[in-house]
Parts: sequence; structure tokens; C-alpha cells
Amino acid sequence: MLHLYTSSLRSLKLKRPFDDQSQIRIRLESEAKLYVQEKIKEGAIELIWSYILDFENEQNPFDERKRVIKKWRAFAKVDIEQNEQVLKAAKSLAAMGLKAKDALHIAWAIEGRADFFLTTDDKILCKLTDIKDIEAINPIDVIKTLDKK
Repeated sequence: MLHLYTSSLRSLKLKRPFDDQSQIRIRLESEAKLYVQEKIKEGAIELIWSYILDFENEQNPFDERKRVIKKWRAFAKVDIEQNEQVLKAAKSLAAMGLKAKDALHIAWAIEGRADFFLTTDDKILCKLTDIKDIEAINPIDVIKTLDKK
């Protein structure tokens, strides 16, 4: 069973299908994201959630997107609360050059014992190559991982 954390609003996980589909990469990532969502619904992937996802969703100015994303919280198998360990890890990650919110999301993924941090952000994918506690992965690569099992 794969355990997955997604920083939904800021990467793609739950919003990519709303993006410009004329770009091939976005279209492929959108299809991969939809596949990942199906695997979450089937129980093949366990979704990990944190309260920052709820907070960010409430800031979303688009009501339709907000409603769609809010429904995914019910599929989360793990819901992580803020604690000192997460905040300490986030500060350490931010010191590596990650944005503060990205660092928080990644720290929650680590705290939730996620196998992967799902993102389409190339900067995050690159920066996390040296982190042994979590693997950043693009949605397309999640499919490859699932197909190996």
C-alpha cells in the first residue's frame, strides 16, 4: 500500500485538471492525477492530510475548486496535527531553500510517514533528491510505481 501526501492546492494533485490543458505536460499530469485519485478511492493509495490543506483550501477564491478539494479530505486515512517536531523539520527544510509553505507540507508528509510527496513543482522535485526521509514524485511517476506492484 502506498502512502501519499499531496500539497493539493499549490501543486497539482487536486487542481491540475483546472489548468490549461493545451500544454502536453499539464495534460499528462492531469491524466496521471485522475488515475491517482481513482487509486485513492479504491484504497490502493492512502491519502495523508494536514490542517494546512484545509486552511489553503479556504483561501481558494474559486468556489467550484474549493468544493471539489474539500470532498477529498474524507478519503484521507491519516490526518496530521501540528506539533513541534513538524515545525522543527519545516524550519530545517526551509533552510535548504524551500518556501515556508512547501517546507511545512513536506514536513507533514514525513511526519505522516508518506512514501511519497506528490508534486509537479520541478524545484521541489530537484531539492528533495537529497532528502532520505521522503521521496518527491511527479504524478506520472506514481503510475510507474503502482504498475511495478
